[in-house]
Amino acid sequence: MMARADLFPPIDPYQSGMLRVDELHTLYWEQCGNPAGVPVVFLHGGPGAGASPTHRRFFDPAHYRILIFDQRGAGRSRPLGEVRNNTTDLLIADLERLREAFGISRWHLFGGSWGSTLALAYAESHPERCLSLTLRGIFLMQRLEIDWFLNGMGTIYPEAWADFVNFLPESERDTLLEGYWRRLDSPIAGIRIAAARAWSLYEGACSSLQPNPDLISAASEDTHALGLARIEAHYFRNNLFRPETRLLDQVGRVRHLPAVIVQGRYDIVCPIMTADRLHRAWPEAEYRIVADAGHSAMEPGIRTALVRATEQFKSIRG
Repeated sequence: MMARADLFPPIDPYQSGMLRVDELHTLYWEQCGNPAGVPVVFLHGGPGAGASPTHRRFFDPAHYRILIFDQRGAGRSRPLGEVRNNTTDLLIADLERLREAFGISRWHLFGGSWGSTLALAYAESHPERCLSLTLRGIFLMQRLEIDWFLNGMGTIYPEAWADFVNFLPESERDTLLEGYWRRLDSPIAGIRIAAARAWSLYEGACSSLQPNPDLISAASEDTHALGLARIEAHYFRNNLFRPETRLLDQVGRVRHLPAVIVQGRYDIVCPIMTADRLHRAWPEAEYRIVADAGHSAMEPGIRTALVRATEQFKSIRG
């Protein structure tokens, strides 16, 4: 049988709803595909980017019971952009709440960019609950990665970086993260939205190997931009792992699990050096470098590699 080369056709959820996880946060969730299928959970990027209907299409709906949700403060979860009670450990706890709420014993994990971070953090906390990991565009939440995002990407995308930097007054350009945070946390909605758009457009412009108008259009949408920028800036300021190398230090807890790492050679947002570090710590994981791709999951080669991984893991039924 010829391997599938692209996404599955669009599908609608057969069930959706909201799950209250504390006094502040309520998460949007949906289930798609086969209600009696093998569970897989999709972990979106950002943090704060939220999920979209396209994300359902990485999985064979005849085989998988597909659970997609928006993390705290992201997408359709409420309140949008909320950073209080928003930490990696609480997101891990939310995954456990969802798993238990849906009566799932073990599930496949699928996450890209920040989603790869959360997938690793969850799997290292609960390896007994995981069937496999499909990870794309690896991000390990280390300071050097954050510094690269704020400054280093300008060596490859100087025009986009100049727009990102010049949004702030000259007196604040030496402290980009704090300058943006002051605006993203402003009580004035117009100030928050303007800063969020500038942040999100910067990331969007650097996310694909070739210019992608659809990606830029999505990045400028207010709901996406506000969730992404506020929560991303919050995590960059407050949620570094302790020690920073925690995910690499604890990878021994998951090395027995089947895993595929998919990485674009020219990923500028999450450079390949991070995926290389992960693979060296986890040599059993299958490592697929896509030679003609950047960061976005929608790059043609990335899409193909991700679908190939979910097709490969259909042999694991739990």
